[in-house]
Amino acid sequence: MNSNHYRCVVIGGGVVGASVLYHLAKLGWTDLVLVERSELTAGSTWHAAAGFHALNADPNVAALQAYTINLYKELEAETGQSCGLHMPGGVSIAGTPERWEWLQAQWAVYQTLGIDTVHLISPAEVKELAPIMDVEGVHGALFDEIEGHLDASGTTYAYAAAAKQRGAEIVLHNRVLELVQRPGGGWTVVTEQGTVTADNVVNAAGLWAKQVGRMAGVDLPVTPMEHHYLVTEPLPEVQALTKELPMMMDLEGYTYARQEQGGLLLGVYELTPKHWNLDGVPWDYGLELIPEDIDRIAPELAVGFERYPCLDGAGIRRWVNGAFTFTPDGNPLVGPVRGLPGYWVACGVMAGFSQGGGVGLTLAQWMVDGEPAGDVYGMDVARYGAYASGRGYLEATTGQFYKRRFVMTYPNEQLPAGRPLKTSAIHTDLDAAGARWGVSWGLETPLYFAADPGFTETPTLRRSNAFEHVAREVTATREGVGILDTTAFSRYEVRGPGARAWLEQLVASKVPGVGGVRLAPMLSPSGRLLGDLTLTCWADDEFWLMGSYYLREWHMRWFESQLPGAGGDASGAAPAGSVAVRDISDDVAGVSLSGPAARDLLAAVTKDDVSGTALKRMRATTLDVGLVRTRAGRLSVTGETGYELNVPAAQLRSLYATLREAGAGLAARGVPVADIGYNAVNSLRLEKSYGIWSKEFTWAYTPGMSGLDRFVAFDKPGFVGREAALREKETGPAQRLVTLDVATKDAEAGPFEPVWSGERRVGFVTSGGYGHSVGRSLAMAYLDVDLAAPGTPLEVHVVGVRTPATVVEDSPYDPEGLRQRG
Repeated sequence: MNSNHYRCVVIGGGVVGASVLYHLAKLGWTDLVLVERSELTAGSTWHAAAGFHALNADPNVAALQAYTINLYKELEAETGQSCGLHMPGGVSIAGTPERWEWLQAQWAVYQTLGIDTVHLISPAEVKELAPIMDVEGVHGALFDEIEGHLDASGTTYAYAAAAKQRGAEIVLHNRVLELVQRPGGGWTVVTEQGTVTADNVVNAAGLWAKQVGRMAGVDLPVTPMEHHYLVTEPLPEVQALTKELPMMMDLEGYTYARQEQGGLLLGVYELTPKHWNLDGVPWDYGLELIPEDIDRIAPELAVGFERYPCLDGAGIRRWVNGAFTFTPDGNPLVGPVRGLPGYWVACGVMAGFSQGGGVGLTLAQWMVDGEPAGDVYGMDVARYGAYASGRGYLEATTGQFYKRRFVMTYPNEQLPAGRPLKTSAIHTDLDAAGARWGVSWGLETPLYFAADPGFTETPTLRRSNAFEHVAREVTATREGVGILDTTAFSRYEVRGPGARAWLEQLVASKVPGVGGVRLAPMLSPSGRLLGDLTLTCWADDEFWLMGSYYLREWHMRWFESQLPGAGGDASGAAPAGSVAVRDISDDVAGVSLSGPAARDLLAAVTKDDVSGTALKRMRATTLDVGLVRTRAGRLSVTGETGYELNVPAAQLRSLYATLREAGAGLAARGVPVADIGYNAVNSLRLEKSYGIWSKEFTWAYTPGMSGLDRFVAFDKPGFVGREAALREKETGPAQRLVTLDVATKDAEAGPFEPVWSGERRVGFVTSGGYGHSVGRSLAMAYLDVDLAAPGTPLEVHVVGVRTPATVVEDSPYDPEGLRQRG
């Protein structure tokens, strides 16, 4: 190694590590080194089938995959190193009517992303592109012009060459032995060839990512799994073709295929997957393969041989059974690791030649600029907590992903792996009441309630057969009281003499006085949204922040990076040690009450004064309810009078029993009182045009776009993101969040479906649902500002079909907001 100190040490010489090195150098960093235990590609890279495609269930990841594909020609031009690029396009065939409908819906989403190389084609067009394919039973296909395959080694070496041209160093045959966090910042990196120090370390170790994680004290939720493909001897039917076959995905058959010289490569995602070295791959494993296990994949192989009749009797030139790393949802783990400044990950990249460039770009932007250019939560390492690294959970969820690689997942479908893991204190009570469960960050959450124990929800792209159950809960909330388990809200405690000063810099709203509650947007330095939090002041030196449960690790990473002395933009707001932030989400739980009779129910269980004058909207206090003392706030996301009651988690069941007992008394007088789930909350909040995180509010959007600028205290000096927010206020956003009335009869608009004005694509849907109180299908969408006025006629793709839609005034239900002020 040429130096004793580096700005960054990248660990791992596969395609991802080489991409990270290249992008860091491209963005201007110097003093970079990549350290590889063996040769470049000596892990998963060298034996990869090396196909690439832009399609991904997460549209943000799909955009990065498109970037990756478009980068290859640039790399070749820059270095002269061939990537062995073949781009014959790719077809994903639909073997059922349901799959054909699903592909049409997917096509619409790619229009939103601006990926206009994707086309819907007929079975005859499939046969023209892929003459060796038997298209019997095919209903249609999605054809992507920029799918293809390449030379895995050549591409990795192209990244490496481009990085070296920009001054980066690459050291081979030098295993990293130990990582030690330095007291003053940075890392000591102990290698076989000596010890160096580094400001930053990137774990791009592929199959060895778990071990390199443990060197830093983190157990990453990633594990290797076996994956088979075969390559045939030359086939006359292939040799006779005048143009190269496209990449071919038989989604119902669990196989993919492509031309390999004069033969065929056929790969399988079998329904009986097998993990390999769950606890870590041996360090001496490298340029070798796992013995094939043909009997295990025989059912899928049989389908593949039927789809490609030319395989009958074909000679097999070689079998490849290699290990690839998988995460619970199949997407990479990228970004900084909470509590380990200067330690970054770029691992779990199962589709390295589709995603490697995007992963490298994203991580380099994060390291160099402080944040990536887009919303990359779908591959952020902070989307998981420690719960995801347990062996049983990891084995179950990665196995589920693998065998569902080509299986349709419906918006209303709940997958079983790794469940139940975490449950609320009242889970048993809600289960007895007929709760049907979803999951958020490992926690079981009630979606809706069905009194019939035999009721089963049917997975569908259209309106669910649970529609009437949700409607009943909405009606109960609008006419009486809805009771919601809010265990699935995150709660953070902020304490200390510097807490107020620090929060004034951390959030973009003003910080309320004692007993006050405020909606508090939180911004990144570039002015993009980092949170839509509820901020409550319990005392001059004690506050709560509440938000989305699944963002716990993500938000705590940000909070800790901004604490006094940590170096973030808010860290100079108060003296070091004067602020402490604690995630209390496991310690505190609660319920919310919503509806015109919510105050009556609360008054029946407390001797405290909860009248409209004593406990005003957006105020908080302590209330004794039955046997327990609650921390209560008057607020609601339903548009009705509402209260959130928070208690120690161990006391939640007592609180719930007290409320249900009092609710029985109200019900006896004809007042509807019902447990409600989050599906009803979705309907209720859409009727009020209330956005939520991961839909209307994400890292990709800004206060002006989302309407959260009405909560921003622009006159407050120094808060993180203020300068960017002021610039946006002055120029105005290009798009704004609006509510749409969609003229659909049996389906709702879904995320990222495009919105059209004639043939002009003018926006996209963020979320949709049925407004049971107003009797209309509603959607929220970002629209070009010149078309955001109420009354504007538009069209929205709903399950792949253009459907009339109209911009409506915000808050279709109770637009003046009188009911929540009652």
